Amino acid sequence: MRAATAQLAGGERNADRVLIGEDAVVVLDGATAFEPVDLDPGEYAEAIGRQIIRRLPGATIADAVAGAIRDTADAYDLRAGRSPSSTVSVLRVGDGETDLYVLGDSPIHYGTEQSVHVLRDTRLDDLASSERIAYVEALRAGHGYTEQHRRALVQLQREQRRHRNRSGGYWIAEADPSAAYHGVTRTVPRDAISWALLATDGAADLLGERPHHAWSDIAAYDGDQLRDLLDRLHQWERDVDPDGQRLPRAKRHDDKTLVAVPDVFA
Repeated sequence: MRAATAQLAGGERNADRVLIGEDAVVVLDGATAFEPVDLDPGEYAEAIGRQIIRRLPGATIADAVAGAIRDTADAYDLRAGRSPSSTVSVLRVGDGETDLYVLGDSPIHYGTEQSVHVLRDTRLDDLASSERIAYVEALRAGHGYTEQHRRALVQLQREQRRHRNRSGGYWIAEADPSAAYHGVTRTVPRDAISWALLATDGAADLLGERPHHAWSDIAAYDGDQLRDLLDRLHQWERDVDPDGQRLPRAKRHDDKTLVAVPDVFA
């Protein structure tokens, strides 16, 4: 598959991963762990990503993700609650249609010259826990990225784990293969998709609600243009909103990934 990619680490290590196969793209965002887990989130995302791309030619996307979670958990002896987690987004192209899959908050924008659509998973944000509300309000009040903020994120992740991979909560790749069957999916006929843009939330959240034409424009970018865009997003965080007042977010700089597919059926 012809695709342009760009990545920018938010800190010393980037936990985002991109894997590109003959007819598929897989994007993963290993979640930052504010308390210790049994495997580095980036290594976890790499492991399941390689498993997914290997399995996709002969399996449904959900089956490929489930098998990847199971085998990775077995290989590293991962257990729920101590395992790292990761979003999974997949675009797979068939003869007359394209399958889209999103597990976690790494959206896929897609469309044609006349239309723009997005597939996203909002279940984690929909929890709207008191811990999330508190840290957002603190950032808006100008308290910034203090030790108190870090402690608030620890409490938030503890609360989120109570709702992870269970009905009424949210679903994510971790140690339970059954989570794979709760991804948000869509099958798009050939005449309804000509381009696609996959992103992790570190980039997608800053791009925000773009004008109708902007998503297809970005999907046509080459790697240098994508990297320049990520640099500008990083600079905005650093120079305009270093304390997260205008756009409250867990970290000043999150890992950022963009994958542009300008012609899905090329």
